Amino acid sequence: MPSVENVASCRNSFTRRIASVLPFDRQTELTCRSSVPTQNQVLVPETLLKKRKSQEAARAERRSAAEATKKANKEKRGVIFKRAESYVNEYRTAEREKIRLNRVARQEGNFYVEDEPKLVFVVRIKGINKIAPKPRKILQLLRLLQINSGTFIRLTKATQEMLTIVNPYIAYGYPNLKSVRELLYKRGYGKVDKQRTPLTDNQIIEEHLGKFGIVCMEDLIHEIYTVGPNFKQANNFLWPFKLSNPNGGFRTRKFKHYIEGGDTGNREENINGLIRQMN
Repeated sequence: MPSVENVASCRNSFTRRIASVLPFDRQTELTCRSSVPTQNQVLVPETLLKKRKSQEAARAERRSAAEATKKANKEKRGVIFKRAESYVNEYRTAEREKIRLNRVARQEGNFYVEDEPKLVFVVRIKGINKIAPKPRKILQLLRLLQINSGTFIRLTKATQEMLTIVNPYIAYGYPNLKSVRELLYKRGYGKVDKQRTPLTDNQIIEEHLGKFGIVCMEDLIHEIYTVGPNFKQANNFLWPFKLSNPNGGFRTRKFKHYIEGGDTGNREENINGLIRQMN
């Protein structure tokens, strides 16, 4: 019996001998012949072809949607910048007009009396112990359910009477633009599906207040500070502010009125200092 090595060597020599006799094209055909099929010879299943086609269509759709979103966001940013610039001009004009009227009144020997404030910021500084039912109900209506919680309120005759009743449990005053802006940017939360959601994106504001013309944070600040026509909707969207204890603590006689050396009651423009301490 011939061995395996002898058979293999004979087969290789036979192949070389035939290759030397055959023409070049035939040699190339024998050399290139392989058991591995080419790409054109492989049959792709129909399901795989459909899957590839659907994936390509989905990619194209996502690409077009991303381009449309990018274009819309670019246009939206332009609108937001223009609105913010107009608000800055409005605030500066109002401040200059106030200075001018004050100067004119002083030159004529009179006093300039500003308009009655329309916006109040209220902070609850007393807990739940020993509170009568009526003040407790008013605190619930004002959404001041916890100590150190704060809300914006439109100042009217009705709300003024409510503040008078709960005077021993709150501190309130008239916030300026800086206080409103710092509160909203640092501690602003919105009511989204009855959940407390941080206002980290203008998209959240636009989804819930866009129908009222409020599409960004500066729109919300302007609506709150100027007590605009949609103040109620904007204020109800805001979750009550959760503030910290003031730096250095409250006064020793905390539950006395502010003018008596305490912290409760109306402190007018001095509420801005308390907001800085608690924000």
